[in-house]
Amino acid sequence: MFKKTMLATSLFIVSSLAHAISTEPLDKDFTLQLLGSGGPISDDARASSGEVIWWKGKSRILIDAGGGVYLRFGQSGSRMEELNFLGMTHFHTDHVTDLPALLKGGIFFDRSSTLAISGPTGGGGFPSLTEYMDALFNSDKGAYAYLNGIYDGSHGLFPVSLNDVDIHKKQPTKVYDADGLTIYAKSIPHGDVPCLSYRIESAKGTIVISADQNGSDESFIEFAKDADILVMPSAIDEGADSGSAYLHAKPSTVGQIAAKTHAKMLVLNHFMGKSLGMKDESIEIIKQYYHGPVYAGRDLASYPVNANKGSDK
Repeated sequence: MFKKTMLATSLFIVSSLAHAISTEPLDKDFTLQLLGSGGPISDDARASSGEVIWWKGKSRILIDAGGGVYLRFGQSGSRMEELNFLGMTHFHTDHVTDLPALLKGGIFFDRSSTLAISGPTGGGGFPSLTEYMDALFNSDKGAYAYLNGIYDGSHGLFPVSLNDVDIHKKQPTKVYDADGLTIYAKSIPHGDVPCLSYRIESAKGTIVISADQNGSDESFIEFAKDADILVMPSAIDEGADSGSAYLHAKPSTVGQIAAKTHAKMLVLNHFMGKSLGMKDESIEIIKQYYHGPVYAGRDLASYPVNANKGSDK
């Protein structure tokens, strides 16, 4: 009897967990969904960076594809056949590792339309988007030369178009404009790493996704102005050392940015083990400056633009 009870309990737990991680948004009108809310260290027990944006019921936009995003993409109900735009913020592994796997998956889908991909120009020892893709998919020397068909849509793959966004340009660059969505990219300071943020505009509202940044560029404030949802990283705590602060914004800086932009909602992501342990403390610091709702993101959590109800820790 004890064994049967234990088995039934175990099956219930497994079933409950399976249901919990198979999260597809109920509202897909214009919704941000975090696929990965973690960072580059496995101590956070989360997938690395990636966000999908649902538009008119479809998974139309993907920003970043860090480790684990491939799995979360499927769990969210997103489909490569629906994707119109893929924006890469930078080429740290926790933002790009799953990109080849996602593109390879196209061989199993009936899709011929081109996927627009944008990413930063190179610098500081990092490649441009075009150089990165060439290192992966060059027909002669690419790590995944067998997937070279992404350039022309051959061998069962769908084609991609590549757009290197100039990181030295202070003004935003329009990288996509179709189906009622307009997307702009703008460089942000992430140490010496070329890095982009993205602003997605529609008649229903605006979502701004900041990747890793230290918050030292005031021009980002205008870029993110009046966002319905502002996504900011919470990688470090307020007492982080200067090296960490060179790459990432402290909670006080995140709070000041959110306040200055007049964002209607702040969603935090890119947690690491230590910052997760100090999450409540960091949110309290953020709230000293920003008085709107603050959401501590989790993998597969979704945030409809039309939802703006209180805060969630």
